[in-house]
Amino acid sequence: MSTHQESGSVGVTQTLTARLFTAEAPLVLASGAELGPVDVAYETYGTLNADGSNAVYICHALTGDAHAAGWHEGARRPGWWDNLIGPGKPLDTTRFFVICSNLIGGCQGSTGPSSTNPTTGEAYGLDFPLLDMADFVSVHRALLAHLGVRRLLVALGGSLGGMQVLQWSLTHPGDMANAAIIAASSRLTAQNIAFSAVARRAIMADRQFKDGQYAAAGTSPAVGLSIARMMAHITYMSEDAFTEKFGRSPQNATSRRGFGIDFAVESYLDHQGTTFLERFDALSYLYLTRVMDYFDPFARGDALSLLRSHPVNHLVVSFDTDWRFSTEHSLRILRHLEGARQPVTFRELKSAYGHDSFLLDDPTYHATLRAWFDRALEVGL
Repeated sequence: MSTHQESGSVGVTQTLTARLFTAEAPLVLASGAELGPVDVAYETYGTLNADGSNAVYICHALTGDAHAAGWHEGARRPGWWDNLIGPGKPLDTTRFFVICSNLIGGCQGSTGPSSTNPTTGEAYGLDFPLLDMADFVSVHRALLAHLGVRRLLVALGGSLGGMQVLQWSLTHPGDMANAAIIAASSRLTAQNIAFSAVARRAIMADRQFKDGQYAAAGTSPAVGLSIARMMAHITYMSEDAFTEKFGRSPQNATSRRGFGIDFAVESYLDHQGTTFLERFDALSYLYLTRVMDYFDPFARGDALSLLRSHPVNHLVVSFDTDWRFSTEHSLRILRHLEGARQPVTFRELKSAYGHDSFLLDDPTYHATLRAWFDRALEVGL
């Protein structure tokens, strides 16, 4: 829930938790494994209207959480998509009811590998079951039922969030009227899998990883996780963005040559790696990146059969400098949707900032989303 404090902001927000599955009525995963209890952290902004026709579900990216907008008491930063969500913003909370939840497998309030395994009384660690994109969708749908939302006006997500939206629209198209897939992919390339493989190796090779039982050992694979974050962050920005922001600027005017932090870009990456340790868990990084690796929904011959019976209006957006999920990834999604005669709008937007562009306050990007959201509200469910 949220309280309006200032123009354009949803104000101070509170992250709530819902127990959606129990040991007696567990979540049955795509693998056949069962998981229970399952708690999910979530936030909502705005008000669900009388006929329930203005609900928007936001699916977050790899390292996101339920706190998409507004401020928590004592927080130094607003929610991760605060520039998009709020009164007068493209996702206007005076008109839309917005929901955002933390993924299962995550580490910001939802059940994940760092949660307590009821069987052992210790953290799950690597005993936590492997997940599938379909499992994220199952939990999102359970949260909607918990909140009394019968159908979504829009499901929206960027990067891993967009992958969730694609899975959701393919397997449960009746749940939504519109789906926005931003800077996402329907199938990772070998290069993308390679980036994640190196990141996971950095974590698991850390001496403090302790075969995933580092919580019980009172340690943390901090070095490995920070390196994983540093490397990933390089892929989220374009070369032009790095050049504009840092160039070859030295970190200190009087620094001596050596193997320390001599350049400003090195200091920036070191900061990104260090601050990441404050908010993310190494096991969640392993589990969530692995879900992305195996995601390939169009590999099924009947992948589009439900959509043909229950069309969903799709928006697919890419950014011209995003080399992590290039425009070709979006075009592949577009070709499949158009092949199924789905109503779909595609936009490749110019941006200097690479994959991270989907998180930024860019006028053209936001104008595109605003117009599409307005049209969705006008047409309705």
